[in-house]
Amino acid sequence: MSGAPPLVRLVRLPSVLTVPGDALLGAAWGGEHGEAAAPDALVLASSLLYLGGMALNDWADREVDARERPQRPIPAGEVTPRFALGLASVLSGAGLGVASVVGGRRALRTALPLAAAVWSYDLKAKGTRAGPWTMALARTLDVLLGAGSRPGRAAPAAAIVGAHTLMVTFVSRHEVEGGGARVAVGALAGVTATTAATAVLALRRREQDPLAAAAAFACLGLYASALGSAGVAAARDPKPARLQRFVGTGVLGLMPLQAGLLALAGRRGVAAAIAAAWPLARRAARKASVT
Repeated sequence: MSGAPPLVRLVRLPSVLTVPGDALLGAAWGGEHGEAAAPDALVLASSLLYLGGMALNDWADREVDARERPQRPIPAGEVTPRFALGLASVLSGAGLGVASVVGGRRALRTALPLAAAVWSYDLKAKGTRAGPWTMALARTLDVLLGAGSRPGRAAPAAAIVGAHTLMVTFVSRHEVEGGGARVAVGALAGVTATTAATAVLALRRREQDPLAAAAAFACLGLYASALGSAGVAAARDPKPARLQRFVGTGVLGLMPLQAGLLALAGRRGVAAAIAAAWPLARRAARKASVT
């Protein structure tokens, strides 16, 4: 992983592949019968906000990383704290600017709270009990950003993405020092709940669109298999390395979950593209960590 350029590692570049599915998901569920146009510019806006949050994360954690993760770009002396903070500010500002130009005040009403949640998490909430909930809120808002004037229609999909994020973030709090088997068991319970919620939506869709339901179940199987196996391994041996593996799997595991939800909204082509990008993201994560 140390072979990747410092900037790539600073912003966790492979993990940005999990971002387009959020806005696309919001558009698919928020549009009439899943026919909303793909919000390419909002995908760009949310990606910029995400990358800015990653750079800000390393700036805020620079003293802790000097002790716990000295290989990260700032403590390793490859990137200065000033550069990381400046990059975070520029990327976040650019994300808000794109959202404003494309969606006007309507998009800003979601993009501004989204940016605030990202910065609040990195600067204050991360080490508190509010941390996982703040991160889950950010990812939920990321889905709603793509929903335009119909956020209510996208609420079920946004809630599932938020629940997945909540579960992964809870585990991430223990990936350095460990947390015992109870953390892994809780993660498995979260995977089960998220899988069950999506399966219920697929069952409801089965009579209207059997192909959409079948595609959703296939993607859901990939999601449950990947996170379930990582969770079981962590439960059997809950050392930090196993929890770190679960978190990394969970970060990228959002992609098949997004694909399943996109299939349910009638966007099978987009769902296939997201699902196909998942193994590519996992391969890239071997060179630049996503956590």
